[in-house]
Amino acid sequence: MRDELDPEGVAAALLASLGVLVRRVRQVPVEGGLTMPERTALSQLDRSGPTTSSALAREVQITAQAMGATLGALRARGLVERRPDPDDGRRVVLTVTDAGLQALKNKRNARTELIAGALTGGTFTPAELEQLAAAAPLLERLAQSI
Repeated sequence: MRDELDPEGVAAALLASLGVLVRRVRQVPVEGGLTMPERTALSQLDRSGPTTSSALAREVQITAQAMGATLGALRARGLVERRPDPDDGRRVVLTVTDAGLQALKNKRNARTELIAGALTGGTFTPAELEQLAAAAPLLERLAQSI
């Protein structure tokens, strides 16, 4: 392996550049948009399925009180609903509603459009677009291995 491609240097460069990309993309405004905690809670519920407020708080590493406030705001907007736990009728589980799934989709679409606009704005050559396309699965594999 060449000296300029040492793993620590590649890791530092990736972390810095992806950090800037993620911060910029997270700033994309969407009508009726979600706050970061709301998006995090909805995304986690979408990925993991119905769960309790306390379990969700543990998963995303915030306090139960903060999660309760976030979920209250999501419930008020009809993005999350409470249902009795099918395994334990004393507990309540939260699920994402169709409106919640649409809100997540809208946010993702806005981000995709932002990146697509940057890619087609003449800043990147066709060869660079090919490199970015080839890098996407590698970045996914990197994320899965962490």
